[in-house]
Parts: sequence; C-alpha cells; structure tokens
Amino acid sequence: MLILGIETSCDETAVAVVGDNGLMLSNTVATQVEVHARYGGIVPEVASRQHVLAMGPVVRKAVADAGVSWADIDAVAVTHGPGLAGSLIVGVNAAKGIAASLGKPLVGVNHLEGHIYGAWVQHPPQPMGAHKATPGASGSARVDFGIEPGFPLMCLIVSGGHTELVLMLGHPDNAAGSANAFSLKGETRDDAAGEAFDKAARVLGLPYPGGPEIQRLAENAPTTERFTRPYVRGSDDFSFSGLKSALIRRAREVGVYPAPEGGVDRQTVAALAKAFQSAVVDVLVRKTLEAAERHDCRGIVVAGGVAANKALRMKFVAESPLPVAVPHPSLCTDNGAMIAMSGMYRFKAGMVSDFSLDVDPGLRIGQ
Repeated sequence: MLILGIETSCDETAVAVVGDNGLMLSNTVATQVEVHARYGGIVPEVASRQHVLAMGPVVRKAVADAGVSWADIDAVAVTHGPGLAGSLIVGVNAAKGIAASLGKPLVGVNHLEGHIYGAWVQHPPQPMGAHKATPGASGSARVDFGIEPGFPLMCLIVSGGHTELVLMLGHPDNAAGSANAFSLKGETRDDAAGEAFDKAARVLGLPYPGGPEIQRLAENAPTTERFTRPYVRGSDDFSFSGLKSALIRRAREVGVYPAPEGGVDRQTVAALAKAFQSAVVDVLVRKTLEAAERHDCRGIVVAGGVAANKALRMKFVAESPLPVAVPHPSLCTDNGAMIAMSGMYRFKAGMVSDFSLDVDPGLRIGQ
C-alpha cells in the first residue's frame, strides 16, 4: 500500500509517499522561511500564494523520488485543518484533483493527529531504534513503534501554533472516528511554546524563526540567568506569556532590549536564551511526565516543530521512566510523511472522505 500525503497548513508545501510498513519512500518540502523572515513571522496571504507556486513541482518530485508510478498510489491523504485557511485550501484542492484524476480515495487528516503519527514513520536508512529512547549525536531520540508499548500514550504536541497534551487511547476507527482515539487533556492558555520562542528571539535581537536560534546560542552559553518556571498548578494547561514578560524585564535590566546603538554583549544574550529555553523545556517535560503517570500511560510521544529542540529531546530521554518516541528531527516540522502515515491508518479503518471535504482552520484534535 502506498499513500501520498500533502501538508499545507502553514508555510511548508510538503508532499511525501509512505509505504504500508511505514517506510518513508520520499519526503519533499518547499520551505518559505526566507520569504517570511523579512517580515519576522508568517504572512498568511503570502504563504497561500507560495503554496500555489510550489505545489506542482513538489508533488511531482515526491512521486519521482519515491520511485513509483502514479498508478501505484492507493490513496491521497491531505491536511484539512487546523491551520491557515488560505494555505489549507491550496492543499485540499490539489489533493482532490490528484485523487479524482487517479480514481483513488481521498483521506482528510487532522494536522495535529498527523504530528503524532510522525512517530510511526520509519525514516530511512535507519529504522527508529529500540524500546527505550536513547540520545544520538544530534540529540535525536527514537523508539521503534513497530512494537508498540501499548495504549494509552501521552502525546505532547508542541509547535509554533500549538502546545497540547493529548491522551491517545488507540488508533482511530470507522465507528467513532477520532473521538475514541484522542482526548485533549491540556493546552496553552496563551502563547504556544514555539510562538514563545519566536517572541523571545525578537526580544533578544535574533532572526526568525526563533527556536533554532535560541537553541544554537544556548548550547555554549553560561548558566548565569534563571527564570521562574511557569507551572499552571492543578491543571494540565500551559502558560508562557508570564515567562515572556520576565524575559523582557530582565533584558531591559541588562541592557539588551531595546538593542543599544553600540550593539549588545553576546554572552549576555546567550545566557538569557539558555535560561529561557531551560524554563520552557522544564515545564514541558515535567507536566507531560506528570500527566502520563496520572493516566497510567505506557509510553510518551513528543511531536511538532519544537520537538526538534535538542534540549527538549535529551531531557525527555534522561528523565522519562516510560518509552519515549520523538520523530526524526526532519519529521518534527510540518511534512507530508506524517500526513501520509495518519492517512494510512484512517484508510485501513475505512475512514475515507468524499469530495465535499472542506478546510477547517479551527479543527480540534479528536474531531
């Protein structure tokens, strides 16, 4: 079985082909980072236009890289929400056109569920490791979900637009859709973690996207600053706006915000970046582990763009008593392989969509 997956929820035009065993045969991504960097963030109208320009070449490359013919494709999976409306429309309409021309089924996929299923994708040339996640040279953590630890699983979805704790009770089935598989337990009350990283980077005078820049500075930074951890007591929810405010106050005190005309001391900026990252990582790990214990989980999945953060991956590996699955770093950010993988489970369960499938920018997990 071969599934073509299309992902256009934000600013990545991503298409992949995944085989029946979860092996990723191709994964093509056209990024818009340089386009949006000049604005310091995503411009929705610009993003949708870039998707229109990139879609055809990316689809053709994904199929060619997979070494398969169009006739070999068994179904077309596509993100239909949540995300930017204009971006989603481009992907959904492309998927409908491809499915109709091939006479193949169309499978609508929830973007957030897709991130979780990134943990099931087998990334060539190396499979996803052994039962207990172990840190690699790049800070990667892998677990083989070909042998699942069993359900339930506690899933942390952490990205630029989402920070959610989701209890996964099993794979979706046709009887109840996703309602019996995913249960939202906690979410951010203000900024998502990735959004907080981007805002922190702007305060520190770092380029967009902020997460990778903060990680880069933090790796060799002195541990001379510390921020109070923003735990939301008695809840599985998150809140990072107070931490962002604390960073702004401290950056003003040490003279790096607003940036002085003579430039800033890079060691001071690095120390603040490290302290900010440490606070975010500590909260994400602690609240996930506590929720997993409370719900008697048998494993943990960490997914989304922020899951590529080396400090976050390493801390989960070091502190979790449960198996931890984190997708390969290239599968943490938006990609077509995760959509194809989620679409495969849906397709096998008979959960296909008709051509009235519409975009749902506010789609929640489990819907």
